[in-house]
Amino acid sequence: MIHSEHPFAVPPEQRDAARRFRGRLVAPVTLWCAEGRRRPAGLTVSSVLVAAGEPARVLGLIDPDSDLADALAASGRFTVSVLGPESRRLADAFNGTDPAPGGPFAQASFEPTPWGPRPAASESWVGAEVESIEEVGWSALVRGVIAEVAVGDADVLAHIRGRYRAVGPD
Repeated sequence: MIHSEHPFAVPPEQRDAARRFRGRLVAPVTLWCAEGRRRPAGLTVSSVLVAAGEPARVLGLIDPDSDLADALAASGRFTVSVLGPESRRLADAFNGTDPAPGGPFAQASFEPTPWGPRPAASESWVGAEVESIEEVGWSALVRGVIAEVAVGDADVLAHIRGRYRAVGPD
């Protein structure tokens, strides 16, 4: 028999309250990429902020044990691309919840930039240089100085309460 609930889900009364609170905040779905020592690395990241200023900065919380963390330390540069609704599977491939035959970078077309690869379909993206990486809770807080910005008008992908939503200008 197929059940509608997830068979391994933690019962609601045992779930982490802070994580549940975070799940109620609408979050952007971005893809962070960097060139590693041997190959590029990427990670889907929704804990992202952009701080305006001269220079502007991008901040994100990433898994400190991820290949991306190693690639950031090696290259000192990275891209942050805003994913669109057509990129749901790509987001899941990079967060490790969807199969990715040939690896996640084989799931879409990527363009090289001076800061690392970026999905060719992403109209909105930044190239940044690592300013600092520090431990915050169970995550690594990456702070980058934005060196290049591209902004498009396409709909974007958002994440709330464990689900993706398409968000348009209207």
